Amino acid sequence: MHVPEIFPVLLPGAAAVIDPHPLFTLPFAALLLCLATLPRLLPKFWEKHYPKVSLGLGAIAAGYYLFGLHAGADMLGVMGDYASFIVVIGSLFVVSGGIHLRVKGEARPWVNCVYLLLGALLANVIGTTGASMLLIRPWIRMNKYRFTGHHLAFFIFMVSNIGGALIPVGPPLFMGYLKGVPFWWPLIHCWPGWMVASVAILGIFYVLDRINYLKAPRAVREMETAHEEWRAAGLLNIALMAGVLAAIIFLPAGVRELVMVGLAALSYFTTAKPIHEANHFTFGPIKEVAWIFAGIFATMKPVLDYMVLHAGELGLRSDAQFYWLSGALSGVLDNAPTYLTFLAAAFGLEHLGLERAGDMAPFLARGGHYLQAITLGSTFFGAMTYIGNGPNLMVKAIAEQAKVHTPHFFTYIIRYSLPILLPVFGLVSWLFFR
Repeated sequence: MHVPEIFPVLLPGAAAVIDPHPLFTLPFAALLLCLATLPRLLPKFWEKHYPKVSLGLGAIAAGYYLFGLHAGADMLGVMGDYASFIVVIGSLFVVSGGIHLRVKGEARPWVNCVYLLLGALLANVIGTTGASMLLIRPWIRMNKYRFTGHHLAFFIFMVSNIGGALIPVGPPLFMGYLKGVPFWWPLIHCWPGWMVASVAILGIFYVLDRINYLKAPRAVREMETAHEEWRAAGLLNIALMAGVLAAIIFLPAGVRELVMVGLAALSYFTTAKPIHEANHFTFGPIKEVAWIFAGIFATMKPVLDYMVLHAGELGLRSDAQFYWLSGALSGVLDNAPTYLTFLAAAFGLEHLGLERAGDMAPFLARGGHYLQAITLGSTFFGAMTYIGNGPNLMVKAIAEQAKVHTPHFFTYIIRYSLPILLPVFGLVSWLFFR
């Protein structure tokens, strides 16, 4: 799950990390279970009460840190991280909502493949959140007469996750850049794995989309979107989006949040009403994400602290272990601290320290293969679940708002991510991390 690069992350050696009781990792598991089951089993209850469920479980973890561990400062830091997360996601949501891209149908399978590939490349330039928010609405419109679950799933695979594995403009790679990983290192060393995964996933998508396309009656394929032209409105917001990204990368904490809020407000109040109407823009999706992630941030704190102190007990020794384990945790936890936790463990294997100046160069010389595995695992596996990455839930909420077919939590995992992603990720592991 992605958290913007502006967040400070507690690392081994940076400060004393509290060792929580394993029992207090259960609120996170309970929240995960609620997200997976209640929207389908008790839809009316969930729609009305999900903020209470999320905050209630978060309050258990927060209360444990406040009163059980007397570590209120730690939980206060988590809430600060959460506030920054919402500012970043909310700013990009508002600004992208002011850009209306009209696409030309009829959304043939090869056109869809090109769109997903360009979206993945754009995600490396403006981040997975920015690319997802900018491109999901046109993606729905260009496929609106035959939109199925695979359209949503593959968009999340390519644009919201895998797309961000090469250039450190977003999490988790920017965190590595701040620790001394050279800017172009991921691109130079990870592009073969990225290419294999992207080509394989796009190939699978083409086959599925071709079948879906041929099943659709000709009248459906030649609906009104076939006569539309490529157009863009609200182009001022592209400059504002560039400003948000520049603030994330270059401005100090505190100032950048203020700047991003200001840019989002400028976008909202200067965007013409017809553009917002064409995008069916409301604040509903960002409200849903805000409530759910409030609970996720609080409940994942004991899980991450436990992992920081006990990762060494997992017996990590091989590239494949780093790839699969960092990926598995990134599928349900925030991938920025997961990435840094496993990077610190890799440094330890080389008897080096992530926080020690001058240790990055010898680590890359001796243990760069570990970093390659951690980089691809942490970025790829966020696509395994809806909560594996912040943009995933945003994309899902926008799809639900547009009233197109949106797979439920378990349906997404069982029908799409497990049978499609695991073989592809296994191929990447076999080719590069044997």
